Amino acid sequence: MSKKPFRPDVDAPEWKGGYGPYDIIKEGAIAVLVILVITMLLAVVFGSPDEKQITVKNWSNADPIDFATTALSELNGTSTSAQYGAPYNTASSGQAIGPLSLAKWAGVRIPINAASDFVISPLKSLPDKPVLRTDLKMWASASTSTRNGWLESYTKASSNMKFVNGQVVVNATSAGPVPTIIEDLTQMARSGALDQALVTGNGFYTTDFTKPLLFLADSGYMANLADAQHLTGDQWGMMNETGSYPGQAWLWLYTFWYQIPPFNSSGNGDALVWALMMVMSALLLFLPFIPGLRSIPRKLKLYRLVWREHYQDTK
Repeated sequence: MSKKPFRPDVDAPEWKGGYGPYDIIKEGAIAVLVILVITMLLAVVFGSPDEKQITVKNWSNADPIDFATTALSELNGTSTSAQYGAPYNTASSGQAIGPLSLAKWAGVRIPINAASDFVISPLKSLPDKPVLRTDLKMWASASTSTRNGWLESYTKASSNMKFVNGQVVVNATSAGPVPTIIEDLTQMARSGALDQALVTGNGFYTTDFTKPLLFLADSGYMANLADAQHLTGDQWGMMNETGSYPGQAWLWLYTFWYQIPPFNSSGNGDALVWALMMVMSALLLFLPFIPGLRSIPRKLKLYRLVWREHYQDTK
């Protein structure tokens, strides 16, 4: 029986040189021990880079105008959450890759009604508020056109919004119950009661912080904090850590694409970057089966640089 012909693009040539001893267990144990000691020393010296929790209470007390403005955007449907689309609502088509509507395929998995979930429902949980109760009934019984009229009037006047003596002041006429709703929600937030009202969960532990996080993300307050910590997209934020601590450097390839066109200006940037990374990952995964590409390491001969001492000894 004749031997199969040698295929340089696929087969590795038979090694006919010498062999040297190598204790991989010993080398691995030493490497793990060294890394462990270095990690422990760095943890002792630098501690944890974790920042304190950001709450709605912190936000509303630090910047009540920004909170009230964001609450108004939730109520009138102009906030990012209200207009996001899937998986929260059907307000927009969401991100897509060409004709492939990925967001629509996923559908609404976490239903969020910004006006109801962030504003109206939490206010209903407040006790001993007869004026608020009356105004919430007025809001509930009003037609869509009537509500829009109230919101339009209040929104126009909100450009001169002030916070005086612990209260939100907006000189709006014909705004119906909107001034009371925004004022009481602001006071609810400043007391800390809104944080609890927004948190949902089943069972003994309440751990679903989706609603307070979305509410915070709609604000300018959280965006300013992220910018100060270099965590925004145009600051390579995905691979950064808070403060001056190094972050996940291995994410540089994913973050890189957000810095260049068309990804940094496209409304479908996340979907496009994801698709590109999937293609690149597939190329890497199937590299041994792709003619031409699989021959690159053999032709570049970088292995001779890595094992230079070995090749010097075998000359």
